[in-house]
Amino acid sequence: MPGPMLGAPASPQQEEPPIASDALSPDDIDELARRAKDGDRDALEALLSAVRPRVLSACRGVLPHLADAEDACQEALISVAAKIGTWTGSARFTTWLHVVAVNAARSTYRRLKRQAVPVEVMPADRPDPRTTSVIAGTRLDLLEAMEKLELDHPQLVEPLLLRDVYGLPYDEIAGLVDVPLGTIKAQIHRGRRLARPLLRESE
Repeated sequence: MPGPMLGAPASPQQEEPPIASDALSPDDIDELARRAKDGDRDALEALLSAVRPRVLSACRGVLPHLADAEDACQEALISVAAKIGTWTGSARFTTWLHVVAVNAARSTYRRLKRQAVPVEVMPADRPDPRTTSVIAGTRLDLLEAMEKLELDHPQLVEPLLLRDVYGLPYDEIAGLVDVPLGTIKAQIHRGRRLARPLLRESE
């Protein structure tokens, strides 16, 4: 059954019905995003509620430790609220959302890494949960490889993560980063080639 028609005008004497966030189609989410971008606060609240499960799932793609993924998810939702105006509408809102989630997950990882205390200097009976999550709960190999890759080839990291972690189509990635499709395919191919030895280093 198709989702509610969010774009239909309400009758003058009748308020719009509440939005069921668990029943929204991609078209519905795009419409909510357009309304939120235009300053509709209720639409923004509904949008954040609707996309939260998707954002959390995207963050867990690289931060499997739930507490860390939830931190990244919250950071991503704050970014969505602050940067909704930068969504151009040329691609699905959910596609743009993946970029926000990727950036939030990587930002959270960097913060956790800075906060981590080396295990060998910690009291044995008081493990630091931040350290534990970084060492045991995070896809440390992938994130470390991306950090190293970004030092010399920052343009390769985002397309590679969007394709190989989140499975976005090449054409959607090209639209997101605003480069030709052929360039995106070449960047992802090169990113894979450069990332393989980095991943082997961490095995």
